Amino acid sequence: MRFILITGGAGFIGSNFISFLLKKYQDISIVNLDKLTYAGELSNLKELEDNKNYTFVKGDICDVALVNELFKTHNFSGVIHFAAESHVDNSIANPDAFINTNVHGTFNLLNTAKNHWMDAPFSFKPGCENNRFHHISTDEVYGTLGKTGLFSEDTPYAPNSPYSASKASSDFIVRSYYHTYGMNVVTTNCSNNYGPKQHNEKLIPTIIRKAINGENIPIYGDGKNVRDWLYVEDHCSGIDLVYQKGRSGETYNIGGKNERDNLYIAHKICGLLDELRPKLSKYAEQITFVTDRPGHDFRYAIDASKIENELGWQAKENFETGIVKTVNWYLNKYENR
Repeated sequence: MRFILITGGAGFIGSNFISFLLKKYQDISIVNLDKLTYAGELSNLKELEDNKNYTFVKGDICDVALVNELFKTHNFSGVIHFAAESHVDNSIANPDAFINTNVHGTFNLLNTAKNHWMDAPFSFKPGCENNRFHHISTDEVYGTLGKTGLFSEDTPYAPNSPYSASKASSDFIVRSYYHTYGMNVVTTNCSNNYGPKQHNEKLIPTIIRKAINGENIPIYGDGKNVRDWLYVEDHCSGIDLVYQKGRSGETYNIGGKNERDNLYIAHKICGLLDELRPKLSKYAEQITFVTDRPGHDFRYAIDASKIENELGWQAKENFETGIVKTVNWYLNKYENR
C-alpha cells in the first residue's frame, strides 16, 4: 500500500481529485491534510467517510511539527499539494494570509519531504528513490494576455495580484528543490476550473445561485475578460498522468481550450436555466455590471500541447457539455439545502 499526502483535499479541485484517485487505484491510501478554511468543506468528501483507504486530518500545512509527525507516521511515498489561498479578491484585501499559506506552507511541505526522503543533495534514502512531490499551481502566474497568444511552459512569469505572486513564489521554491537538491518534483499550472463542489463565491456558482434566488447577477467591468475553462474531472485526469508519468523537474500546463468571456458564461447559464427552471422573465435580465476589480487580468489561455504530446492527455468535456453537468449539479445542491 502506497501512502500519499494530499493537502487541501477538502477544497474544490482536491476533493474531486481524491474521489478520482480512490476510484482508479486500489493500492493507494490517502491522508488528506486540510485546515478547513472558508473554501474547505468536509461535505465534499462525504462519500469517502467509510473508505478504509482514506484518512482526514484537520491541520495547517504551515505547522512544522504536525507535517513532520504525519511523515513519520505514514511514510509517504508522494505529496500532491493543492492547499492554497486562491481567491484573487481576498488576496487584494488580505494578502498576508496568501503569503503565509502559499509561500511558507509550500516551503514547509517541501522541506519536510526532502528531510524524510533524502540523505543529502541528489542522494535518496533507500526505498525513496521514486517518491514524488507534485505541486498544483495556476495559469495566473503568467500574468495577462492580449487578444491573441497562449501561455506555454516557457512563458515568463508576470503575476499581477498578491494571489498570483504568492503562487509564482511557491512555484519557484519547488523548482529550486529540484535544481539544488535533486528532489523528484513536478508542477502543473491549470486554467480556470469549473464543475461540482466549487466554492459558492466563485463565478459560475455565483451566477447560478444569484439567478435562481432572483438577485442581480454581478459581472465585473464590461464582462469581456476571457478565461480558458477546464472541467474539473479533466483536470483530475491530467494531474494523475503528470504525477504518475511526468518527467521530474518539469512543468506541465493543463488547459481546456475553452476560451469564453464572463458575459458569455452568464448568458449561457441563464439560457440553460430558462430551459431547466423557466420563470416568467428571462434570467439574463438579472445580469448587472459592477465596478471592475483592481488589476483584473484581461485574458488567460493555455497551450496544453506538452501534456497532450508527451503523456497523451486530452480533455473530454468542452465548455458546452461541462456547463450542463455543472448547472444541474448546483441546481440539485441549492434546491436540496
